[in-house]
Amino acid sequence: MQDRYTGDIGDFGKLGLLRQLASTGLSIGINWYRTPDETHNSDGLHIGYLQKEQFRACDPDLWSALGRIVSSGKREIAVLEQSSVLTATYFGRLLHSSSGGKTARQAVRMDWHRQALQVLHGCDIVFVDPDNGLMVPSADGTAKSNKFVLPYELAEYYNAGSSVIYYQHKARRPDEFYIDQHRQMVSSGAFPGATSLGLKFTKTSLRYYFCAIRSEHANAFTTCVQQMVQSPWQYCFEQIL
Repeated sequence: MQDRYTGDIGDFGKLGLLRQLASTGLSIGINWYRTPDETHNSDGLHIGYLQKEQFRACDPDLWSALGRIVSSGKREIAVLEQSSVLTATYFGRLLHSSSGGKTARQAVRMDWHRQALQVLHGCDIVFVDPDNGLMVPSADGTAKSNKFVLPYELAEYYNAGSSVIYYQHKARRPDEFYIDQHRQMVSSGAFPGATSLGLKFTKTSLRYYFCAIRSEHANAFTTCVQQMVQSPWQYCFEQIL
């Protein structure tokens, strides 16, 4: 997540999902996987949803609140946290891309991850929001590794007592690729007893939200998602797993 994305359609989707889950009484923690703003592309400009009634119908209060943030010109994660859009515990420390080589990057990341675990400990659900999704071999240990989440990081949240949700960007691969990737991770033994669930956000920029759900949260979690995809949110979300 980068500050420049604040208030775009991605925020609308993920915050809409988390608001629905929070309404069940489950407590929410967010690790933004915050990285420095980039300038080489136009990402973050997907704000046309703020002019469309179909999106407003999904969650009028969220739609209006994000519209105010975008109109203010202060598109920053801190502004989003300070708004009333979601009651949550937030971790927004920058995950820098160290230039000191793979070993130095791993040390910086480990320190960053340990701090995040402490801040978000005790949350029923931890949502992580990397720019790209699960780590890919070509990026592991490189300067671009801060745009991905490592499976062991998700597993440590899960084994500390939290169900986990992670953002996954859809590149030029079919849904089945990402579904299989998630299933393999959860079945690795690192997420004992987990129930898997996957949602696809179908508007503008295709993206997924994959979940590893602990047994104590499963009933509230799955019922909430089933109700959500039968509500006006069905305009945006499709359950694929």
